[in-house]
This record gives sequence, C-alpha cells and structure tokens, in this order.
Amino acid sequence: MLGYPRADGRKGIRNTVVVGYLVECAHHVAREIALPFREADTHVIGFPGCYPNSYAETMMERLCTHPNVGAVLLVSLGCESFNKYRLEQAIRDSGRAVRTIVIQATGGTRTSIAEGRDFVAGQRAVLDAMTPVPMAASDLIVGTICGGSDGTSGITGNPAAGRAFDMLVADGAACIFEETGELIGCEHIMAARAITPDLGHELEASVAKAARYYATLGYGSFAAGNADGGLTTIEEKSMGAYAKSGSSPITGLIKPGDVPSRGGLYLLDVVPDGEVRFGFPNINDNAEIAELIACGCHAVLFVTGRGSVVGSAIAPVVKICANPETYRRMSDDMDVDAGRILEGRATLDEVGAEIRDVVLGLGDGQRTRSEALGHQEFILTYKSFEPIGPACLPAA
Repeated sequence: MLGYPRADGRKGIRNTVVVGYLVECAHHVAREIALPFREADTHVIGFPGCYPNSYAETMMERLCTHPNVGAVLLVSLGCESFNKYRLEQAIRDSGRAVRTIVIQATGGTRTSIAEGRDFVAGQRAVLDAMTPVPMAASDLIVGTICGGSDGTSGITGNPAAGRAFDMLVADGAACIFEETGELIGCEHIMAARAITPDLGHELEASVAKAARYYATLGYGSFAAGNADGGLTTIEEKSMGAYAKSGSSPITGLIKPGDVPSRGGLYLLDVVPDGEVRFGFPNINDNAEIAELIACGCHAVLFVTGRGSVVGSAIAPVVKICANPETYRRMSDDMDVDAGRILEGRATLDEVGAEIRDVVLGLGDGQRTRSEALGHQEFILTYKSFEPIGPACLPAA
C-alpha cells in the first residue's frame, strides 16, 4: 500500500481537496466551486444549520483534518453562527492549506465561485505533485455499516464483512462497527467480548440508551424494505447487523469524532446523549458513514441485500452485496458478490479475504464502484454527545 503523509503522522489513501460550506445558504456556491473538479478528487461537505452545535463543529473539524484530505476551502455566507475562524485555525494547525471565502464580503455568488475555483486549482496542482509513501495495514482505520438489508444480509454479506474485520484487526488495523439501534438483543453477547468488565457495562448501556431513544420516538430501526426482504423482527435484524463485527475482542466504545489511537475493534455509539431533541439518530445511511469517517475511517464497508447505490465524500465506500439476485441486477454498483456464499460458490472465509484485499487495494490506486460512478453523498445534522468515560477505552 501507498499513502499520503500528514503532519500528524497519519497517512491517507486519498489526497482530496474538501470544499466545505458552513451553512445551507453557502451550499450552492460550494457546489459550483467544486463542479469543474468533480473528476479530480474535490469533494463537497458541509453543515446546513444556521445555529451553533458543538457536535457539528467537531464533525467538520475531524472531517477537514481527515488523513484522506490534503487541502480545504471553507465557504461561509457570513452571518451564520458557525465558528469559521476556529475551524480554519484547526485545519491550518494540522499542516493543511486552507482558505475561507465569505460570500457577503467577497461580493456575491460569481466572485466567490471564481476565487474558490482559483484556490482549488492551485491546491490540486500541489497535491497532484506529492509523492506517496509506504503504508501498512496497521495504518488503516476501517468502518462498516449495512443498509437496504434483507434476509440474506445476516447470512452472507454481514458475516463476510466480519471475517474481513478479523483479518484486518489481526494485521493491526482499527475497525469500527456501529448502529446501536440495530444491536438490540445483542448487547450481552457484545459485553462478553469486551476486554474489561467495565467496558462490557458501557456496551450494554449504549444499546439500552438506543432502545430508550427509539421507544420515545415511537420508531425502530426497521424499514418497510427490511420486511419486504424477509426480515421479521428487530432482533433478527440485529443478529445480522451484529455479524459485521466479526469475532475479535472489543477494544473500546467511541462516539462520533473520537479517533482510535491504536488497532483493535471498536463500537461507535451514534445515538445522542440526553433527552430526545433532534429527531431520528440517523436519518439515512450517509449520516452514519459521515460519523465513521469523522472517526478517521479511511474506507467504509457497506453491506446491502436489497441494493444501495450511495457512496461518500472523503472516504471510499466498498459495496458488499449479500443477495445474489440483487448482485446480478446491480453489479455495476457492487464491489463484492457475497451472494456466492448462498449459492455455494464461495465460503465466508474466501469472501472475507476478498473484502480485505479490496480494502488494501484502495491504497494501491484501485477505486471502488461508487467512486467510479461519481457518488459523493454527504449529510450532517444536529446532535448532542457527552465525552466518553475512562471505561470506554481501557488500556488492557
């Protein structure tokens, strides 16, 4: 593998210019700035809210200083509450080139777009001239989610992703699974895998929090498409979602924006703390992907049975198709055909090794299907979290 070195010692498998809008009013300008560079690793991310939110500020800081990011252009309207100066300084302190365009001060849409494109063009030239350096699997952070799940997801795609996780953890990588709202019923099994009893209690508490949150909303993480695909209960869906974690000991519990400092397996708690204030914890799969990337994930494994076409800004999304019929219909969007397991054409270990090899290949210039198709979906909403406690990241 080869990676792009960053000042903090991390390495990226991509060398992206991020154009980040700081309020929805600046979204159009940011999108127009990036448009001529859409084939040249220039991605748009942003926070649409006009009112401040510490979670969103943390997310934007972690995303703009992600190892896959080489330079950042911030686009502000000028009157929003986002602390653009603090974000700009954090990016500069990380060793990355950064500039902030304030639309109200620059003169409006056309002049802001022109100035923004000049900055991006200049930074692309600098980044394209960089020489990558050797990178090991132990430098990687990899996340996993599932979406558009059906009755095959928990039989083929999810456990195959779990096998890949086991292989990557054995090589020193940090691997992150999440969706505590889809782990209800599995909390005691997870707790038994924790490296300390106190961490086990924290894992159980995170799932209990998710259950309370959804009970208050009168909603469960179970869509009509899941039922159409053959799933019958949240517990059944949970067992499939849990299979993505593999069998390695669970090293820690983190929250969005917490970056693992060492290899191992981590659970990401994405359900807000405190009383229900902001609606559904994740309104779509890309909200979860963004949170995994904010934790440093170089790439995200996405298991789907019904079929999903989304990718993401900043980090490649590896599509693992659990259902062989779905794969035959949507093969152009899929990276791995895990449905072969169901038809006896491959074993779990073989598909797990294939997934691992796809991830390692991303550091050797290979692109995922979603990248090749131009998918760069992104979403960021309001949330609130308390810091994790010492039991969440035990030393041993």
